[in-house]
Amino acid sequence: DPCQNFHCKRGKVCHADKQGKPHCICQDPAACPPTKDYEHVCGTDNKTYDGTCQLFGTKCQLEGTKMGRQLHLDYMGSCKYIPPCTDYEVDQFPLRMRDWLKNILIQYYERDLNTSGILTEKQRNKVKKIYQNDKRLVAGDHPVELLLHDFEKNYHMYVYPVHWQFHQLDQHPVDRLLTHSELAPLRASLVPMEHCITRFFQECDGDQDKLIALKEWCHCFGIKE
Repeated sequence: DPCQNFHCKRGKVCHADKQGKPHCICQDPAACPPTKDYEHVCGTDNKTYDGTCQLFGTKCQLEGTKMGRQLHLDYMGSCKYIPPCTDYEVDQFPLRMRDWLKNILIQYYERDLNTSGILTEKQRNKVKKIYQNDKRLVAGDHPVELLLHDFEKNYHMYVYPVHWQFHQLDQHPVDRLLTHSELAPLRASLVPMEHCITRFFQECDGDQDKLIALKEWCHCFGIKE
């Protein structure tokens, strides 16, 4: 099969021509495999797609058009009303996000105590210091005042989780800059729960170049170094 080891980008599938040479063509959205309701996604056109296969197949067919350039994955799940993010809410957002990132790493560390593999040895050593700190704020739904107090008092516990998340996202390519597509995995999964995340990332891009540099990312989270 000439297509066996031939890879196409999202929205395209491999097709062998009459001479047996593989090349990429747009995925037919109607030919995408059936999906469950929980696999539905919402596009930036505010339209619900059965899954990412259908969304990116549609985007591919619109290639070269304004609609095609503007169509992206907005968030996971069917489209719904997302309330606007107020100035107050976007100001409080980094507090919750920092706490969430810290607790994600703690969960990974606890899992690795039984079966290692999620974190590297270097990452485990970094998180171990946070995990063993008896002043650590445990996971929970904490009031804004407590989150702010803890950040000011235990600032050092929040630096690594913020850096770690940036480098987890910075993969295609690894260049210390986050593109729209690199942010998508984090953003798309959080929009239904955290309606301020889109505005937060937009405001993180201080120079409006559609890229978030490490310095801009850290500034958004209140990390000084």
